[in-house]
Amino acid sequence: MATKYADTYLLCDPWKIIEDGWRKDKNLTSESVFSLGNEYMGARGFAEEGVSAPSLRGCYFNGVYVEEPIQGVVYKGVVSKTHFMVNAVDWLWAKISVNEQTLDIGVCPIESFRRELDMKNGLLTRRFDWPTQWGTVRLTFLRLLDMEEPKTGYQKIVASLGGKAKAAVSVEIEIANTFDTIHGNGKNYWETEKRAWFEKGAAVQAKTKSPIGSGNRLFSGFTCLAGPQPSMEKMERLASEKAAGFRFAFSLTPGAEVFVEKNVYNHAERSADAENVWDDCWEYLRGCERKRFAQALAEQSAYWEEVWRDGDIEIEGDEKNQQGVRFCVFQMRQTYHGADPLNNIGAKGLTGEAYNGHTFWDTETYCLPFFLFSNLKAAKNLLEYRYAGLSSAKERAKQLDCMGACYPIATLNGEEACALWQHASLQFQPSTAVAYGVRHYATVSGDKDFLFTHGVEMLVEISRFLESRGAWNADHSGFGFYAVMGPDEFHMMVNNNCYTNFMAKKTFEYTITVLSDMKETAPALYQALVAKTALTDAELETFRLDAEKMIILFDEKTKLFEQHEGYFALPHLDVHAIPVTDFPLYSHWSYDRIYRFDMLKQPDVLMFLFLFNQDFSLEAKRANYEFYEPRCIHESSLSPSIHSIFASELGKSEEAFRFFGFATRMDLDNYNRNTDEGLHTTSIAAAWVNIVYGFGGLRSDGETLAFNPSIPPAWKRYRFAIRYRGARLQASVSAREAVFESDAPITILVYGKRYELGVRPLTIPLKFPQAQTP
Repeated sequence: MATKYADTYLLCDPWKIIEDGWRKDKNLTSESVFSLGNEYMGARGFAEEGVSAPSLRGCYFNGVYVEEPIQGVVYKGVVSKTHFMVNAVDWLWAKISVNEQTLDIGVCPIESFRRELDMKNGLLTRRFDWPTQWGTVRLTFLRLLDMEEPKTGYQKIVASLGGKAKAAVSVEIEIANTFDTIHGNGKNYWETEKRAWFEKGAAVQAKTKSPIGSGNRLFSGFTCLAGPQPSMEKMERLASEKAAGFRFAFSLTPGAEVFVEKNVYNHAERSADAENVWDDCWEYLRGCERKRFAQALAEQSAYWEEVWRDGDIEIEGDEKNQQGVRFCVFQMRQTYHGADPLNNIGAKGLTGEAYNGHTFWDTETYCLPFFLFSNLKAAKNLLEYRYAGLSSAKERAKQLDCMGACYPIATLNGEEACALWQHASLQFQPSTAVAYGVRHYATVSGDKDFLFTHGVEMLVEISRFLESRGAWNADHSGFGFYAVMGPDEFHMMVNNNCYTNFMAKKTFEYTITVLSDMKETAPALYQALVAKTALTDAELETFRLDAEKMIILFDEKTKLFEQHEGYFALPHLDVHAIPVTDFPLYSHWSYDRIYRFDMLKQPDVLMFLFLFNQDFSLEAKRANYEFYEPRCIHESSLSPSIHSIFASELGKSEEAFRFFGFATRMDLDNYNRNTDEGLHTTSIAAAWVNIVYGFGGLRSDGETLAFNPSIPPAWKRYRFAIRYRGARLQASVSAREAVFESDAPITILVYGKRYELGVRPLTIPLKFPQAQTP
């Protein structure tokens, strides 16, 4: 593994993320780590009252974005417009003052600072003492997002003083300072349309100023409660051009607490053309039940208790990775749970603006397995999102002089948003990943209704694109792909990238298999598909021949797959000699320098060996792992978990364990030194994959679930549970044995042997005992 090390400053706790003591230089990183979300909206863990320190006061909404033209585009096929998620309404804005002295922890002295994220209930707490000449002010800030009523958020501020003083707590909804912080163009993308107040409530409505497209419309309103009444002297409205709120004046006495609670209702419309948004939302806000913070906390505690009952991963003997993997599971459930098929999973979720909020092919390859075995509805909705974007994918294929459907490398609305032509025009991982996702979902769920309708239509159009984009070599002996970029991304305009070719081959073959099954078992649906897509027998024969003659660069003697033509001849670079201060390389190396060597950003060959794991011999997996792993710098959060999974399968327990810690604590320990930009959602998903597919040895690319469990030497035991075909399957693995239990009949393979699980637990001696090391 390339030279990277943990930047540890958070305390270790099995159920909480804790920052003990405020560090100005870590503020942006902490804002990412302490983010909250519920799929509909997200908020970074910024200080409500503001701070004189690097900070991104980010509040985001799934599907809220701006479109802009890209200037200077003159070549056909190069994207001429883009779209990106924009920072929205700051619904947590607050100001605190004591005797006219305003709190700013970047300037004011503070003591006993502690920030906690409780993963048992989703509560974010920040508390500290503020010494003043009138006594020490003790402050507590609390916030929650509702997981079941996703348009709702809760905020509470509590203050007390050791002496006597006049204090003020101001709360607002503010749209004034939501500038585009990533693109650095100083623009404000919101135009306020309306503001209003009522007794203890206020609201603002704004729409995006999108240079092209209709834009979005956003309503944000709140009701508030302050007290206790004897301490509160005055309540007055606050107003500015793009904000609405209240200022509460208190008379503080020694030891007495005062508080302000705020219930927030946010409604985002995907089109600014939507009518009656203000009237409907204003009426709802004024008439809704005003829920106290304690009640909201109790409800969220119950929600998360149910989540953890089925979704917890327990590790005995390793507190750091126990905390790490729970953080990953928690953030995945916050990021997405299938509430809306028009939503997807951005590379940073709703925790930051890096990658512009875009969805990548990570969704189908890394995130989908988590939902396949925990929330099948959510898994299906991720694919329905891709079906909703099929027309855009077909248009993109036309732009590239191809047929069928080419799915975008980066998108929010289904259209290609990546302005870098080398990615948008040369990478076809999204298209083959969608095909793989359809296959994986159908295999695990058995849902032929989806497969024979939306699923197969996507398969046909993706196959058409691959057929039209590929080409036969000079002597017509093989079919392949030329001038492409594979998953590695550190090699551009290469020929016959092995991942691209292999995944295309599998896509062709699966499409033919599904169509054959349809023709026999669902002829009416088959004929409807033919009528809709104008599919011909000649096309199917072309797909078959392309798959049969696909160029796969494999050496039978060495068992190595060559990543692309000429890869083995590239200059070698010792990635372990790269100084840690050079990471991330995109920020510290000239762009062309990155492409000169055999260095890998992330797995390429190993990636397709993972996705179709049971197609390959252990000998081939070992040969390719041992060749490619030393060349990988893991610049992407996609990388560590895949290497850990292979190391585990190959009996390299120490390597597997080291990579696993890298994956689960990518953000908690800021390994890539860019957590300040937002969390690595893919790494978060991959940490779950790492446990279940790595140490648990799950393989789901066949018709029967297979397990090859192992355990890291440092662990005493670990447990996880999955949902499969209506059953809850739990695995408990210790140094001696693996125990499988199911609440319904289910067939599984363990170490290659078939077992029928029923009422009684199945106990299997561990094949890779703890004492064995490579």
